Amino acid sequence: MTAIRNIVLVHGGFVDGSGWQGVYEQLTADGYKVAVVQNPTLSLAGDVAATHQVLDSLDGPAVLVGHSYGGAVITEAGNHPNVAALAYIAAFAPDKDESVNTLIADPPPGAPVPPILPPKDGFLFLDRDKFAASFAADVPEAQAAFMADAQVPWGVDALGGTVSEPAWRTKPSWYLVATDDRMIPPPAQRAMSERAGATVTETPGSHAVYVSRAATVAAVITQAAEGQGRQS
Repeated sequence: MTAIRNIVLVHGGFVDGSGWQGVYEQLTADGYKVAVVQNPTLSLAGDVAATHQVLDSLDGPAVLVGHSYGGAVITEAGNHPNVAALAYIAAFAPDKDESVNTLIADPPPGAPVPPILPPKDGFLFLDRDKFAASFAADVPEAQAAFMADAQVPWGVDALGGTVSEPAWRTKPSWYLVATDDRMIPPPAQRAMSERAGATVTETPGSHAVYVSRAATVAAVITQAAEGQGRQS
């Protein structure tokens, strides 16, 4: 049995890696070596390259973790030889030739529509006044306001980037469904996790569950590390 001690965290659109701080603190306190990828979020290929840079630097196998759009990144980047397992946190899990655009093209009936503003100069933002309700409803009000004002421009090209070979087809995966998510509908999360054959946990939480429920997120990542360690 080889224990997995490396964790790599990949953020999604509109945010940066600092949102992982609570999860980072939980995992490092438990003895894990944790790296946080700072995606440029300009293109899927660019974000995969940024993730590969981090994976290349590791001294052993890792659990690769993605939130939201970060799930598309880890689905492609997870083919890296240092990746032993995948963990999706309220994330997209595309199949071959799928992109975030194709996955959001046909939302479930009655699903809330994320307040994404029209593209400006090739970038997307969420409506600042609707950010908290849609993205971070269970995050403290002041923190959600800061997240809204600190948004990272999300490149339109990143949403169109297609997956060439989904890593979840060859590597074990875990998935945390946020049941109060108003960005990626929970039914869509369940469908993607089932298709991937993931070990699924559900928790109350907004799309920002990685911020609001860091301990729950860290527990799922630990399950992936320990579960894959037992299989090694």
